[in-house]
Amino acid sequence: MILVTGGTGFIGSNIVAALAARGREVAVCDRHLDGPRAGNIEGCGVVHRVHADDLGAWLDGRDDIEAVVHMGAVSATTETDADLIFRTNVWLSLDLWDRCARRGAPLIYASSAQVYGDGAQGFDDDPAQAAMARLRAITAYGASKLLFDRLVARERDAGRPAPPQWVGLRFFNVYGPREGHKGDMRSPIAKAVPALRAGGPMRLFRSDRPEYGDGGQMRDFIHVKDCADVACWLLDNRRVSGIFNLGTGEARTWLDLARAMFAALGREPEIEFIDMPDALRGRYQYFTRARMARLREAGYDRPFTTLEDGVADYIGNHPDKGRTP
Repeated sequence: MILVTGGTGFIGSNIVAALAARGREVAVCDRHLDGPRAGNIEGCGVVHRVHADDLGAWLDGRDDIEAVVHMGAVSATTETDADLIFRTNVWLSLDLWDRCARRGAPLIYASSAQVYGDGAQGFDDDPAQAAMARLRAITAYGASKLLFDRLVARERDAGRPAPPQWVGLRFFNVYGPREGHKGDMRSPIAKAVPALRAGGPMRLFRSDRPEYGDGGQMRDFIHVKDCADVACWLLDNRRVSGIFNLGTGEARTWLDLARAMFAALGREPEIEFIDMPDALRGRYQYFTRARMARLREAGYDRPFTTLEDGVADYIGNHPDKGRTP
């Protein structure tokens, strides 16, 4: 049985669905086992649903956990309660690390491209402690993910007990189905679709930096089905351990995204620029692009979904604004 924490969330539920489609037995841990998020795992044949507060006791009573896919986290980049973030994103992750090491179970966990901060140090998933020491996150969420990556590297280099396979995935800008529950933290695609369907414009932030025009800010957008595929591939290839970027390796502008959305809707582009909210000033990433060489060298050779194809799939096949179809 594979345990997926955060299994009713966006990336977690897509991993649950992908594992179920492959005939794998899955248990889900989350704080949101009822209500709208529960719909994200309907039809996935989940054999156990465990509330996050009960996870430790539940694990103590089981010996059939084959692997843990740890996607559970406080993931809002605007969250300011540092104690909550670090208690959830670091200390819980350390507990699962220790449990997997003792049980001999693989651990795949969610890191984030937020560890790269403003990108001044590049986007190289170099696993060396010295390389990670140079990174500076610009959000509390990013800092929590960077801290756990650093702790993992320290444990590795000290030769302390570790899971037989451990992988940290630094997710870049993920979009796709099953994110309707995320509110303001939904991808820009999910947030914009209702207004665009109703005939409204696409609203993009103005640029505050002269080297980027309005809408020229760039992101590495990756479809969530590719993220789920990588997670499943890792579970099938347990010789692979390490910290890996998970993007497409290509940076695209917000204008590219807007044009792809209007094309999928059969509309001419209509774009308005708005001022960036004060809450994002100084914490906004103007450029992200994953360096994907290490995951490719590890053996993952499948193509990633293009932005145009991914947006067309999302808009054409998920009319419910991001909830489970």
